[in-house]
Amino acid sequence: MADDKSKRGAADRGRVSASEPYEFAHFAKKHGISKEDALEISKKHGGNRKAADAAATEKKPR
Repeated sequence: MADDKSKRGAADRGRVSASEPYEFAHFAKKHGISKEDALEISKKHGGNRKAADAAATEKKPR
């Protein structure tokens, strides 16, 4: 089922969609990591944005 772009809110912001490439690009840019790292984090943590943000912070190059 396609993502309904008209339904946005807190519940949607708390998840990272694995089916939307632009979300990986935004997530990677936000954290300064590669798109491949963003995909790996998403696979490991599912759509849980809090866990994904924490993992991306650890992976970020110093």
